[in-house]
Amino acid sequence: MLKIIDRYIIGKFLGTFFLTITLILSIAIVFDISEKIEDFITKGASAKEIIIDYYINFLVFYGNLFSSMIVFIATIFFTSRMTGNTEIVSILTGGVSFRRMMWPYFVSATIVALISLVLSHFVIPKTNVKRLDFQHTYIDRKQDDRFKNIHRQIKPGHIIYFENYNTTRKTGYHFTYEVFDEQNRLALKLKSDFIRLDTSNNRWMLDNYSIRKIMPDGTENITSGRRKDTVFDFNDDDIVPRLFTVEMMNTPELNEFIEAEKLRGSENINFYLIEKHKRTSWPVATYVLVLIGVSISSKKSRGGLGLNIAIGLGICVSYIFFMQISTTFATVGSFPPLLAVWFPNIIFTFVAAYLYYIAPK
Repeated sequence: MLKIIDRYIIGKFLGTFFLTITLILSIAIVFDISEKIEDFITKGASAKEIIIDYYINFLVFYGNLFSSMIVFIATIFFTSRMTGNTEIVSILTGGVSFRRMMWPYFVSATIVALISLVLSHFVIPKTNVKRLDFQHTYIDRKQDDRFKNIHRQIKPGHIIYFENYNTTRKTGYHFTYEVFDEQNRLALKLKSDFIRLDTSNNRWMLDNYSIRKIMPDGTENITSGRRKDTVFDFNDDDIVPRLFTVEMMNTPELNEFIEAEKLRGSENINFYLIEKHKRTSWPVATYVLVLIGVSISSKKSRGGLGLNIAIGLGICVSYIFFMQISTTFATVGSFPPLLAVWFPNIIFTFVAAYLYYIAPK
């Protein structure tokens, strides 16, 4: 008997989830096409690129991103229907405990969460390569490609500085390269008024440069010149790494990138850590939201299905609000990224526990 009920609930759960996500993503694509159709036409995107490179990967990305929210809405929808048809009451009065009735819900949530974890950590970073490349080629408006006052540690004891750097032209002004010895004393300082990367041979061209070498005995050797070409232990991406590139890295690659950026003294470390932790926190949120959804919708109310869905949407908005606030504090403040990403899950776990406690047993 219990196995039949389990299969029934799991079938309802997964069926409603996939139907809901299909409908929501279909509507999202319609609105997205209506908004971007002019860009597609004027910038010459082919039908193959639009469908395969962009929209198929669009479905994977946004379907996974909002999967926990869609699970929540789907749970409220079909459980409210079961409650309205007195199926929940029949299950409970038939000797099945509320806790035992939750088991097929969590089996279904585990299936969705595992799929989401695999997609987040390994699949979507690869599909993002084509999606983001298409987006930056045909959709995004021109962004400022000039950066000011860049300080980077490219490896231990090696510091570079640009007063201005242009990522499109790969040129910089008032460039400084400082090398410090093991005692943290300045050993070499190179200065140049203008620097340019020759992409054909990956060499840097320096204009109006000077090189100051400081010997162990304190003596100095200064050389200067009008033009010099040389090779450095950094490339264009090391100077100003694009924030969206982390979305193209699977988690092992992202971990290596974060360690390298910590060494370089990047100001965007919190952004990278938030991206890393979100890949786990969003799928885990599925369990919390499912527990809330069942606890709310397993009790009959005068408002019926409409009221339950309204409450569910309110909780979704609250969850996103908490996530946005906490990640903003982590990005621009001193809030730890790990705590910021998991903060909504922690708060709503207490909400779920309370709703479960007062739910009809």
